[in-house]
Amino acid sequence: MPSLGPCGDPQRDGLLSSQAPSRLRMNPVPPRGNGPQPATPPRTVWDVRDVAPGGPETRQPRARWPRRLKTALMGFRATCPSFSTIYFLFIIFVVSTIFHCHQRLALVPTPWAYSGRVVLLPRYLPRGGVFTINSKGRLGNQMGEYATLYALAKMNGRPAFIPAEMHSTLAPIFRITLPVLHGTTASSIPWQNYHLNDWMEEEYRHIPGEYVRLTGYPCSWTFYHHLRDEILREFTLHDHVREEAQKFLRGLQVNGRQPGTFVGVHVRRGDYVQVMPNVWKGVLADQGYLRQALDWFRARYHAPLFVITSDDMSWCRQNINGSLRDVVFAGNGLQGSPTRDFALLTQCNHSIITVGTFGIWAAYLAGGATVYLANFTLPNSPLQWIFKPQAAFLPEWVGIAADLGQARENGL
Repeated sequence: MPSLGPCGDPQRDGLLSSQAPSRLRMNPVPPRGNGPQPATPPRTVWDVRDVAPGGPETRQPRARWPRRLKTALMGFRATCPSFSTIYFLFIIFVVSTIFHCHQRLALVPTPWAYSGRVVLLPRYLPRGGVFTINSKGRLGNQMGEYATLYALAKMNGRPAFIPAEMHSTLAPIFRITLPVLHGTTASSIPWQNYHLNDWMEEEYRHIPGEYVRLTGYPCSWTFYHHLRDEILREFTLHDHVREEAQKFLRGLQVNGRQPGTFVGVHVRRGDYVQVMPNVWKGVLADQGYLRQALDWFRARYHAPLFVITSDDMSWCRQNINGSLRDVVFAGNGLQGSPTRDFALLTQCNHSIITVGTFGIWAAYLAGGATVYLANFTLPNSPLQWIFKPQAAFLPEWVGIAADLGQARENGL
């Protein structure tokens, strides 16, 4: 009876024995019995068990990951959608993306909507001199500067050019038409600075000099109100800006019904919370003023809706009573991004404003009735030297006096 070898198969063991002279065994079996053992010949082929974790004595089975990978791939292929399905979904995705991008881009004006005629070299300036103006402050200030330059240049028979910084602020919002003076060109011109007060003076009708740069913070209707139609045309909103504001207003309701009258409300706070009492010896709009202003419109118009904007919306939510459900807190409170709030205010029928040029310009463009905060500084305020209420607020606007009690209590 043949003896079984390590594999337990007599045929296999015999085959291995017959091949011994021509092929080295991977793991030769030592002979049975006692006595000296023959030396093991050097191996010329690596055994995978020698490099497997645990060494040659571990005798771990050969890894099965190729078979598992193949099984996983076959399973994925069985559940994966067909190429035609993937292609169809890809086409749907591309078409949907193009459609939505087109819808969004339709709201964005083309680059030339903001274009302006830019003067690069001094030789292209008109002979006889030009007028320009400093570009200072935020949106309301620069609107006042633009309108003042527009009016005084026309009054003095000179062409007007605006700084590039002013164009960058106003052109994305309005359809302004004044040409732009490139910064390099402006720096090479020998300008004569001419300071303006914040109200019209007779001497401004005859400003001397050839290349005049107007300075200051002019924002008074006394400069440009005689050109109101032209100023309104210069400050016409771009279509996408106006449409976005109107779309928002169309979606508002008062007690479940479409409002018949929109009243834009602008509450200016921000840095004025510190500046007004500490520098100008005055006060800001409080709960009492806003309540009176809202009641003024409630008494005169049927179901008005008040659209609140501010640079401090949290204060407004805490201090403006919305229990009558005719108040919408719509502002985003971002001073650095005023376009949306300003557009909302200009598209309302009437206005309630507090302090600052932002609210004044919003009310000027909106038209309609306007209620403003009056007498908001003490008689000894230094603001009276640079600000005249009768030159800032139109005569037909309605003023409600501020409560100066807090200012007096603080010993201002």
